[in-house]
Amino acid sequence: MEAPQYLLRDVPLEERPRERMMNYGAEALSHAELLAILLRTGTKDESVMHLANRIMRQVGSIRQLVDLSIEELTEIKGIGTAKAIQIKAGIELGRRITRTGKEEVKAIRSPRDAADLLIEQLRYLQKEHFVCLFLNTKNHIISQETLSMGSLNASIVHPREVFRAAIKCSSASVIFAHNHPSGDPTPSPEDVALTKRLVDAGKIIGIEVLDHLVIGDMKFVSLKEQGLM
Repeated sequence: MEAPQYLLRDVPLEERPRERMMNYGAEALSHAELLAILLRTGTKDESVMHLANRIMRQVGSIRQLVDLSIEELTEIKGIGTAKAIQIKAGIELGRRITRTGKEEVKAIRSPRDAADLLIEQLRYLQKEHFVCLFLNTKNHIISQETLSMGSLNASIVHPREVFRAAIKCSSASVIFAHNHPSGDPTPSPEDVALTKRLVDAGKIIGIEVLDHLVIGDMKFVSLKEQGLM
């Protein structure tokens, strides 16, 4: 027998998400409560809190929610286009706030500098994304481009596409990065082989490959530091 679906007006004022946020701060709220604030309203059949809790149960985790497209969100009962857009806008705003300040550091002096720019962009993605940072002679970033989105366990990258993009923006050197959706940044044999292939191509063209970072969940591995390139 299903539990009764209370409307938000039936919930005591002090227990409602907005009031709890005002009284205790955003950090005190659960994932579902924060989602309920983004959703703003429920449906004619269930309160916004019941809807938010059901969404969280259905998607499984915040990490899974982050990677859903607007189209995938609208497939969930109770989420129309407007609510899907509200969720995606809230997620993107959070990402941009997290990156504020980091993006001001344009000169890359170490693997950590590059990782700090990319971890928040890549850590939640459910498919591998291969990203290139293109640098000038002073190691300032002049462009960033995602050149490949692979499956859950593979990313297909061709040197021709990588260095075509580098030449287009007159890059002196490049740093590569890709994420491991598992959260474990340990480089695979395929990662090492791809990196060596790209390094060799860069030497022929005259564009130095400075590093290849593998991004996990708030962790990263530099193939340069590991002596793998």
